[in-house]
Amino acid sequence: MSHTPHELAEEFPEMTTQMAQLRQSDRHFENLADTYHTLNRAIHRAETDVEPTSDDHMSNMRKRRLALKDEIYAYLTAQTTG
Repeated sequence: MSHTPHELAEEFPEMTTQMAQLRQSDRHFENLADTYHTLNRAIHRAETDVEPTSDDHMSNMRKRRLALKDEIYAYLTAQTTG
């Protein structure tokens, strides 16, 4: 199995326990994480030419992944401070 970069555990290693707990107890966080995971895998498949795509589509997917990562980080930090 090849390594897929940008997994949430790699992006936020200090928050892996919190993410695992939220995946079990918070439907909204579970949705965010699942959406990120699905999109990240699609980007990886496109980058490795398993499922090639246009440059515009790739760019849009990367922007969406970044927005999701920002949203996830904001959600995680709000949970620890709130």
